[in-house]
Amino acid sequence: MFERIAIVGLGLIGGSLAMAIRRRWARGLIIAIDSKDVLEAAMRSHTADVAGDDLVMAGDADLIVLAAPVQQNITTLGRLSDYVPGDVFVTDVGGTKASTLAAARSLPPRMRFIGGHPLAGAAAGGFSAARPDLFAGRPWLITPPPDARPDDLDRLEQFIAALDAHPRRIDADAHDRLIGYLSHLPQLTASALMHVVGEHAGADGLALSGRGLRDTTRLASSPPEIWRDIAETNPENIRKALDELIAVLQDLRRDLPEHGALDRIFESAAGWKRHLDDGE
Repeated sequence: MFERIAIVGLGLIGGSLAMAIRRRWARGLIIAIDSKDVLEAAMRSHTADVAGDDLVMAGDADLIVLAAPVQQNITTLGRLSDYVPGDVFVTDVGGTKASTLAAARSLPPRMRFIGGHPLAGAAAGGFSAARPDLFAGRPWLITPPPDARPDDLDRLEQFIAALDAHPRRIDADAHDRLIGYLSHLPQLTASALMHVVGEHAGADGLALSGRGLRDTTRLASSPPEIWRDIAETNPENIRKALDELIAVLQDLRRDLPEHGALDRIFESAAGWKRHLDDGE
């Protein structure tokens, strides 16, 4: 489908993508672009065929996947045409889409961009956490620009489906609103919760914790550098989601003695949790 694939950023998502491509197409050429220590690990594990820390490595690629944090992807889009002289298909795997699509408008016509976001992750980041089955059975959202070519969209969807993921098209602004609730709010909530509990319970108190706190704060190990970029590129949607959560918490706080709000919120939460679990 693509003979030479360059992946810029070999963290959890980029590394897992390289591994999934290697497992699916053993003869394809995988070009990895990242820092030298990450590339050494990728080469030792035979995840990449060619590796370098400069965008010039992507010059002969058929497909370029931007898999660094969002702001780095945006910066790369502004530099890419200086290093890639020919026609190329470009996509990304970032957690916000509107700002990335806006940056991609500056690409020359020979560089065709369609945004992407696999809804897959893990509690820990980095190449060491990457695995080839990360995308299996998971949605992979595609955010095409208005002028996207139908054959490019079909080709990207076929590529994603071949990695056992489920491609689904969505408008970039709608993506950022939805993911603000599905992903960004849970991450910020889990990290804030772990911060508050840890500061007040301390190490000795945390030693007494049961599974509930561990399960609830599973996301609290996520690396901050990725989430700084997400907060910078989706601030309005994240603010709105945080405001709505804060309002619910304030309802609970005000109503603790009477517990009417508690009953209502717990019943609603249990109903939505059943829907969530039924969709697995």
